[in-house]
Amino acid sequence: MNRDTRPLVVVGDALLDIDLRGSVRRRCPDAPAPVLDATVALHRPGGAALAAWLAAQGDRPVVLVTALGRDAAGARLGELLGDTVSLVRLPLRGRTPTKTRLLGDGRTLVRVDDGEGRAESGPSVAELAPVLDSAAAVLVSDYGRGVAAVPEVRAALSAVTGSVPVVWDPHPRGAAPVPGLRLVTPNAAEAEVPEADPRRALRRARALARQWRAAAVAVTLGPCGVAWATPGNGPGEHLSAPRIDVPGDPCGAGDRFAAAAAEALADGAATGAAVAGAVGAATRFVAAGGAGTASERGPVGATPPLGLADGPVELAERVRGAGGTVVAAGGCFDVLHAGHVSLLRRARALGDCLVVCVNSDATVRRLKGPDRPIMAQEDRVRVLSALDCVDAVALFDEPTPAEILDRLRPDVWVKGGDYAVDDLPEAAVVSGYGGEVVLLPLLPGRSTTRLVAEMRAASD
Repeated sequence: MNRDTRPLVVVGDALLDIDLRGSVRRRCPDAPAPVLDATVALHRPGGAALAAWLAAQGDRPVVLVTALGRDAAGARLGELLGDTVSLVRLPLRGRTPTKTRLLGDGRTLVRVDDGEGRAESGPSVAELAPVLDSAAAVLVSDYGRGVAAVPEVRAALSAVTGSVPVVWDPHPRGAAPVPGLRLVTPNAAEAEVPEADPRRALRRARALARQWRAAAVAVTLGPCGVAWATPGNGPGEHLSAPRIDVPGDPCGAGDRFAAAAAEALADGAATGAAVAGAVGAATRFVAAGGAGTASERGPVGATPPLGLADGPVELAERVRGAGGTVVAAGGCFDVLHAGHVSLLRRARALGDCLVVCVNSDATVRRLKGPDRPIMAQEDRVRVLSALDCVDAVALFDEPTPAEILDRLRPDVWVKGGDYAVDDLPEAAVVSGYGGEVVLLPLLPGRSTTRLVAEMRAASD
């Protein structure tokens, strides 16, 4: 049986989301405001770009149809999406929208919105019809920035609703859904109902299905689950959300829900099964850290991001807060080989997450000489990030990993068995906060230095 390789197409408004995370230990002396200390900037795709990025974590190709500005924020979004999502770019009048959250000790203090860009018609809109015709399903992720309001976009969407399942995630400032949709997914505020009143939400879902001429409407109710109904006189259904023992960040939960529903419809699921599966997917997403799972470090316009998922420190804090064991391992990882992979897999088995601390290019040169590293730090981070046993990567530029370990405070620090604990200057830091240093035996005959020497000898 041939697998369906048609893409999931996401149409909507892309945003750049930035979290500035830090701690609050004091208040501003000249105003009743907290002071945010030791901030770290984490970037992630937002809006339709987040929905597309989440969908692309599955095994179906994803195409994102969106409007991006020719500016630093637009370029950063392109970097974050990388090779994960195929882009069809529509014209944007103005700057790429950016939303910045300031978080103190995990709590949002304020959000700053910037970038007034709105999508508009242009020659590239003509590319949309064949893209939609080739789709297994379409998700419209409307964030009120004009993509879903472009007349040619609406016409192309209307043309495929009879042959392709289309899910529409609406926005209060967005365009009205086109008729003939398989599913519309407003949240409680957009449907104008309380989250804690599923019976009212069911009635509202049926009324909206009639108003929008949609096959079904699912009103998402946050921790209270989802109420969905068809326009007919059936009873509808309220699906409770599974309980989350550790509170997570709900940011992006609606995107995860809509993307999961569209993915299920692309695979041929009935609407009820797609909604039920999406409830579970959104719950797991929130429990795992929400939109932070798509975050990467770095200033807008910087070189490609260094790191994955949560920032390493944030990941360590989250795992530790849930009672888990944080493991860290370190090294240059210049030419990744079987010995490295074996070490990292065994290190990951010692706990609940693994953070790999990687020497920067400058520190590798200091340790190994001016002709190293072979691979630049960005490439080394990306290769390590692709390993299923690695949960986060932290790059450090100091002579030893002592400083990054003092910030991460892993329960277990792993090094290869070619070291002795007394040879590790960072061992005092680890033991100082109560951590453990573990030396794991290396696979015999595996050495980056030997591999590099052999490659160079072969090329002479």
